[in-house]
Amino acid sequence: MDAIRHIACLSFAEVMSLDVTGPLQVFASANVERQRQGLPPAYVLHVLGPEAGPVKTSAGFALVAEQAWRDVDPASLDTLLVPGGMQIENLCKDAALLEWLRQAEPRVRRLGSICSGALVLAAAGLLDGRLATTHWADVAALNEHCAVEVQGDRLHTYDPTGRNGDAHVFTSAGVTAGIDLALALVETDLGRPLALAVARHLVLFLRRPGGQAQYSALLTPDPSRTPKLTALLEWIPANLGGDLSLEALAAQAKMAPRSLSRAFTRELGVGPGKYVERVRLEAARALLQDAQASIATVARLTGLGHPETLRRIFHKHLSVSPQEYAERFGRSTFERG
Repeated sequence: MDAIRHIACLSFAEVMSLDVTGPLQVFASANVERQRQGLPPAYVLHVLGPEAGPVKTSAGFALVAEQAWRDVDPASLDTLLVPGGMQIENLCKDAALLEWLRQAEPRVRRLGSICSGALVLAAAGLLDGRLATTHWADVAALNEHCAVEVQGDRLHTYDPTGRNGDAHVFTSAGVTAGIDLALALVETDLGRPLALAVARHLVLFLRRPGGQAQYSALLTPDPSRTPKLTALLEWIPANLGGDLSLEALAAQAKMAPRSLSRAFTRELGVGPGKYVERVRLEAARALLQDAQASIATVARLTGLGHPETLRRIFHKHLSVSPQEYAERFGRSTFERG
């Protein structure tokens, strides 16, 4: 009989509820699937808080922590997860918690984070020399930890083989990526067939690889942060099918090409060419999600010209093809272009 594994997730004031309940539900559903097969449960689940009792989440309702984390012997746990939340900065400064995590790391089989919980592991020094990811909005903060090799375009860094990630200490990106991570852990523990059954039960895709890029929208920069580029940044999405070369952009902005390149790098952190490529990618994603056009038409409407160009950009930024993206996220059966 498989040994039962104790899975614990921390909680704290203003924790992101889905960071806790999403992964734990995957493990709970694995128990249900085993029960259907006449097998004993594989997991016992725990929510740990600053103290035992209710912990208010960022959604306004409370989760109930059965124990204070400081009262738990880490050696009794198989897997310990650190979620993200609105007050993550406070956890990063909690010396007692950071020390408890340092002591827990060599005593648990697996230590992982969901979303901005990676910042807590980094603050404890547990990501030094390791690959790590987090929610795309927190990548810059994670990059401040110079000893961490940040890969912002991954869903998670768990890899049971240790070839492209870590089987012991690992991280995951925003919210639902924690569910992808939990499915990967279940697959390692109990095999792919059972993990597939869990994914089917939860109506999930099994499985988005850890190395797949995060699907995050390209947000329009705050005009107060990009005063010299505001008009141009508003103009670009409306003219994706036209000439968006550096020279054309410079003419539209009434700036010298070299000055425009410097302004983009200074205010946005990327050059004009890369920025335009990302805007075209986001426009293509939106069209594919709404199933509004064939791949060939999407390539033309977004100014990429040829479906092969669209395919290369999707693989470069998202690690999937346009067809795969449409099949996963489109609203209806997609027409091949």
